[in-house]
Amino acid sequence: MENVKVLEMAELAAIEEALKAVSSHAAPTRETSHATWQEDRGMNDRVKMLRHQSETTQPYIDMERALIETETYKRYEGSLSIPELRGQVLHDYFERKTIRIEPGELIVGEKGRGPQAAPTFPELCCHTLEDMHNMNDREQVNFKVTEDDLRVQEQIIIPYWKNRAFREKIMAAQTEQWHLAFEAGIFTEFYEQRAGGHTCLGSERGVTHGFAEIKQEIQDALDAIDYLNDNQALEKRDELRGMLIAVDATTVLANRYADLAAKMAEEESDSKRAEELRQISENCRVVANERPKTYWQWIQRYWFIHLAVTSETNPWDAYTPGRLDQHLNPYYQADVAAGRLDREHALELLECLWAKFNSQPAPPKVGVTLKESGTYSDFANINTGGVTPDGKNGVNDVSYIILDCMGEMMFIQPNSNVQISRKTPRKFLKRACEVARAGWGQPAFYNTEEIIDEQLNAGKSLTDARHGGSSGCVETGCWGYEAYPLTGYFNLPKILEVTLNNGVDPRSGKMIGIETGDPRDFETFEELFDAYKKQVKYFEDVKVNGSNINTQLTAKYNPVPYMSLLTEDCIARGEDYNAGGARYNTTYLQGVGIGSITDALSSLKYNVYDEKRFTMDELLEAIDHNFEGEKYQLIRNLVSRKTPKFGNDDDYADDIMRAVFQYFHDTITGRPNMRRGEWRIDMLPTTCHIYFGEVTGASPSGRLSGEPVSDGISPERSADVNGPTAVIKSCAKMDHAATGGTLLNQKFTPSSIAGDKGIENLADLVRSYFDMDGHHIQFNIIDKETLLDAQKHPENYKDLIVRVAGFSEKWCNLGTELQNEIINRTEQSF
Repeated sequence: MENVKVLEMAELAAIEEALKAVSSHAAPTRETSHATWQEDRGMNDRVKMLRHQSETTQPYIDMERALIETETYKRYEGSLSIPELRGQVLHDYFERKTIRIEPGELIVGEKGRGPQAAPTFPELCCHTLEDMHNMNDREQVNFKVTEDDLRVQEQIIIPYWKNRAFREKIMAAQTEQWHLAFEAGIFTEFYEQRAGGHTCLGSERGVTHGFAEIKQEIQDALDAIDYLNDNQALEKRDELRGMLIAVDATTVLANRYADLAAKMAEEESDSKRAEELRQISENCRVVANERPKTYWQWIQRYWFIHLAVTSETNPWDAYTPGRLDQHLNPYYQADVAAGRLDREHALELLECLWAKFNSQPAPPKVGVTLKESGTYSDFANINTGGVTPDGKNGVNDVSYIILDCMGEMMFIQPNSNVQISRKTPRKFLKRACEVARAGWGQPAFYNTEEIIDEQLNAGKSLTDARHGGSSGCVETGCWGYEAYPLTGYFNLPKILEVTLNNGVDPRSGKMIGIETGDPRDFETFEELFDAYKKQVKYFEDVKVNGSNINTQLTAKYNPVPYMSLLTEDCIARGEDYNAGGARYNTTYLQGVGIGSITDALSSLKYNVYDEKRFTMDELLEAIDHNFEGEKYQLIRNLVSRKTPKFGNDDDYADDIMRAVFQYFHDTITGRPNMRRGEWRIDMLPTTCHIYFGEVTGASPSGRLSGEPVSDGISPERSADVNGPTAVIKSCAKMDHAATGGTLLNQKFTPSSIAGDKGIENLADLVRSYFDMDGHHIQFNIIDKETLLDAQKHPENYKDLIVRVAGFSEKWCNLGTELQNEIINRTEQSF
């Protein structure tokens, strides 16, 4: 035993030395179009400097969390239950991580050791050295990796985590059928490299309570456990103990920052900055245990919560303050009345918070998951406007301050949106349109009444339904009351390709589906569509079966006691967020390519069966040849230009869209999800429509092999030729309220929405779509010529931002395929 202890001490000493080494490196830098901070955006010099620091710091790998977590496991694994161990990881990280306060900061705290530091999560996905080199070397979305980082990964992290990482557990648990479909690109798996996310600040406990109150509530639940009659008593005890350890983590971190700010104030020669540091110290000291008393303190408290949720695990599809304007407005009104705050300082504090959000890159992904979401962004979708929990207009003074903050900062993150209800003032809608007209894709627009309908359809009470909104990209949930993780994207167009090849994937030659017959033998479109539906159902079963396994593995190995203590009713039930402890528990599968599959089926129905322009054999031969050659180009002209397409208010195509959507919905919605909840669908791609296009051959619609499939519920590129009103009328034929969110991209040239008339038209388009029960719409307002020039001369467009899917991203961070997809989106006009 003595040899074992000596070995353990040597290992722990190696970790301590490694921490010193990886923390010694200065943050790398990158260029922006603003050469100096004076040229940057922001309401004043402070904000300009913070914004410039955020933009000019190159994202980099931060190994501190991985090392501290590894040490915690070496010390405690086997002596603590898994929930307690997970709470201890967060506690130890916050107790030992590097902290600092940047010059001029008013809101303090980073997920890593500084702005743009990206911690890794080896318990979820232990990156190989090849992965680390790939992160550093790739052209887009790269993370700088030092030689010390590589040495630590090779000598400490990989030896301990290689056979423990959750990714290996879920991959080993899947069937051969699952692996065949996964490798073919039929679906992706979110748990491959990340943890479940998808809830936001929303419950009364999360929004207002002090950490001491929360700790007492947990202790009361512990004391109330019935060890005589409750056969889950020990599991509840372990979970609640994990929550106690986790909630202390934020207290520890807040007090560390309070001490640091106080020390810095004593050493500060500038009296104004010294006073700010003293106030920062007081804010941190208050929110370490108590309820926040001021607008500034509420923001600081939230930020510590945000860091805790996103440091506990990797809930990449993110955490957010939810309806920030409604949370802040009572504090704003009280502070203004007391003379503690004015509008200018309130805006300044929000701009400082925006700089914080933008400085927290998402943990790095590799392989297919990079193609799912080619961005640094850790999606924090802040909702503004909507209605209050009692159904009144939710727009308030802070709502307009947030719009000003969005427009001033023009940051990729937070991913800001506005909720538009029937009660929303026209003034607010027009102001949001003015911000969007700047061309960077924010805010996105969401339909409050439709969001409430979605939640009522999913079984929420009316009061709880009004608590919710969208997080991540467009996904709807009841904030603070619901766990609603996504499980992966589902490639609807690829399944038609498999159907047309009788269950075989033509890319690999492998039988990945089921035999549904040679399509040349189908005499009617209905026979073909029935075959397609059988393949869809087969792959749904494979996907849901695999994800249900992953749900159970997640509950066992990856409890999240901190996220749980913020989510009703986890404390009362003594159950984890990942194990069904939330009041509502939903699981989502994201359908991708509804425009592409609609146009493909429309082409088959119209050209082969109705008009008989050519035979199925002739069309399949053209597809196999990727429409290359004069013979096949004629067929492509017909299917591309002379066939009904989705997005034109044409019922011929739109009825097919509804049939595909309805089948997808009906065969997923209501399935049990292993967390006392149900499966549902939503319709969004992030950037996975690029990857799904790469693995899908040419389509009967004339789409060429490897080209992106349609994004969200948007029409295929260049298919929508009848203007934006026809697009929204087609999209409104989908039953949005039966989903958990849909995504619609539209692109306008700046000239088409110029002047007051342009704003009125844009506002009317949003209102019209929402009157037809659409869920979401967002805009790129930029012309094709600008994007083409940016592609040729990226050095001149370092800060160009475009709307991709449910998020915005810098043009230069996007791969060529995604750039081309955005360039080729239809340019609409009124």
